[in-house]
Amino acid sequence: MPFLSVSFANFRNLRNGPIDLLAGEVFFVGENGQGKSNILEALYYTAYGNSFRTHTDSQLIKHGENAFSLKAMFRCENGHTDVVSVLYQNGKKRIEKNAKRIADRKEMVNTIPCVLFCHDDLDFATGEPERRRFFIDQSLSMYDVLYIDILRRYKKILKSRNQLLKDRQTDMLDVYDQHLVQHGLEIQEKRRNAVFTFNRIFTPLYEKVTGISGVSIQYEPSWKNGSDNYLPSAEEVCFHMKKRREADCAVGTTLSGPHRDRIYFIRGEMPFIPIASTGQRRLTAVLLRIAQAVFYTEITGKKPVLLMDDVLLELDPVKRQSVIALLPAHDQLFCTFLPGEPYDYYKTPNTRIYTIHEGVWNE
Repeated sequence: MPFLSVSFANFRNLRNGPIDLLAGEVFFVGENGQGKSNILEALYYTAYGNSFRTHTDSQLIKHGENAFSLKAMFRCENGHTDVVSVLYQNGKKRIEKNAKRIADRKEMVNTIPCVLFCHDDLDFATGEPERRRFFIDQSLSMYDVLYIDILRRYKKILKSRNQLLKDRQTDMLDVYDQHLVQHGLEIQEKRRNAVFTFNRIFTPLYEKVTGISGVSIQYEPSWKNGSDNYLPSAEEVCFHMKKRREADCAVGTTLSGPHRDRIYFIRGEMPFIPIASTGQRRLTAVLLRIAQAVFYTEITGKKPVLLMDDVLLELDPVKRQSVIALLPAHDQLFCTFLPGEPYDYYKTPNTRIYTIHEGVWNE
C-alpha cells in the first residue's frame, strides 16, 4: 500500500497533524461539508502536485491563515518509505520528494498513481468535447512523460499561432504550421491508440454491469484522411492548414487540430449518450474511471490507488454492488460515505474506518 500517512497544516478545514493510513482500504464517513473530500484532495495533491477541485491554490489555505503544507509518507515498490512534501506560501508552491525539490510536476508521474472517481466525472459523458479530450490526455499523462512534453509543445505553438492570426502576421505561419502539425499528429496517434485499448476494456465492462452491449468510445480526429478517421500525412495536413488559413484569420484562431478532436460514445452506429438514461450516463462515467485504472495497469504493470469521492451514492443499490465487484486491482482504496450509507456491507477485515466531523477524524 503506498500511502502510510499524510500530515496537514492549515489545509482546508482539516485539523493540523497526521492521519494514519496504514490499511488496504480506508473509509471516511461523515455528513457533507465535514472534510471527507478534503482528505482525498490532499492525497491527490501529494500525488500530482495540484488539486482536482480548484486551479487556485490559495483557496486551499485554512481561513485566517496565510500558507498550507502537506506531507505524505508512502511505500514504494522496493519497500522503502518515501516522503512527498508540499508548501504553498506567498503565492509560491514548493514540492519536494525525499527533501529534493521537484521542479516540474511531470517528475511526479508514477510516484503515487491515483485514479480519482468524483461527481464531476459525469462531464466525461455529458459535458463539452474538451472534457472528453481531457480524460484521454489524463489517462496517457499518468505514465507517458513524453506525451506530456508533446502536449505542452503543441499548446505553446498553438497559442503563438493564434496570436499571429489575431495580429494578421501571416509571414511566419508556414513555419508554425509545420511544428504544429508535427506535434499534433503525434498527439492524435497516441489518442487513437489509447481509445482503441480503452474500448477493449470499457465495452465488456459496460455490458457486464448494464446488460447493454456494443457501447464504445468513438474517436474522430480533427485532421483525418476521408471518413475512415485514418490520420493523414504531415504534408496533407500542412496543405489543409494553408487552405484554411483565410478562415482562421477571419476568426483569429486555429480551427483545426487536436484541440478540436471529438470523442463520443456510440452504440452500433448511433450516438449513445443522448438516448441514455441519467443512471446510464452516471454509470458511463464510473466505468470510464474503472477502465482508466485497468488501462494504467495493463500499460505499466503497476496497480494504482483508487480515490472514490461519494460516487457510489449516485448509483442504485444493485449497480453499486456490480461496481464494487468490478473494481480493478489496486494498491489502496479510499472511499467517502454519508453516515446513512451501508458502508459496512462493503468493508473487509482490512478496512480502516474514520468518522469525520468538522475536519477532525476519529476511528
